[in-house]
Amino acid sequence: MSSDLLVQRARALKLHGLIYHWDELSELDWVERLIHWEEQERSQRSLERRLASARIGRFKPIADFDWDWPKSCDRGAIENWMQLSFMKNATNLILCGPNGVGKSMIACNIAYQSIIRGYTALFTTAASMLNELASLDSDSALRRRIKHYTQPQLLVIDEVGYLSYSNRHADLLFEIITRRYEEHSTLITTNKPFTEWRDIFPNAACVVSIIDRLVHHSEIVNIEADSFRLKEATEKNRRLKEERTKSKTKRQEKLKENQT
Repeated sequence: MSSDLLVQRARALKLHGLIYHWDELSELDWVERLIHWEEQERSQRSLERRLASARIGRFKPIADFDWDWPKSCDRGAIENWMQLSFMKNATNLILCGPNGVGKSMIACNIAYQSIIRGYTALFTTAASMLNELASLDSDSALRRRIKHYTQPQLLVIDEVGYLSYSNRHADLLFEIITRRYEEHSTLITTNKPFTEWRDIFPNAACVVSIIDRLVHHSEIVNIEADSFRLKEATEKNRRLKEERTKSKTKRQEKLKENQT
């Protein structure tokens, strides 16, 4: 690699001492290795910091999603979301569907993919975010936490619609969405269509404005399916029942053998 390119990489890493003594270097092979090691280490630490800050938690990989289970689900749209092209234009994503159909799983995978690709992301539930903001007493503390939710390049707000909230909560959500509007992407998972969002924020005047800013630049996918969790629990119970039946049959057969 040429000396000029190595200098550019050293400047990007802010290795000022190395750059200052650049003319004294007679051997560049070890310098290139040193710069490469530093780049790798910083990249790994950056990834670890962003993963920790995102608070995604444990989740199933998208490869485990059973695409044959939903009655209706735009697989092509979701796979396109995983490519993250929506983030270039600060497009919002809305995942709608009943409980237990994989909305959170898909959202976690998209957030994780964004971090792997070098973006910043934050995963939170609507209840956690809004209750935290509403509990803050001082204006300065509220401004800091609002900034915490508006800064990430991707904000995932999970489980909108599972609880109802006060006008104060609605105003705080409006503030978050407005500050992110046309600046950063927001991913919402909800079990209610927008026509029922007034049930989430009863009597809140800003509900229409929240929806308007969310859907202005957005892509929406509706998932129609029975609960995956119920399906998995049913299958697990079936397997356990079969295992108990087999075990009982074996014990009975062994008992007969002993009697004979």
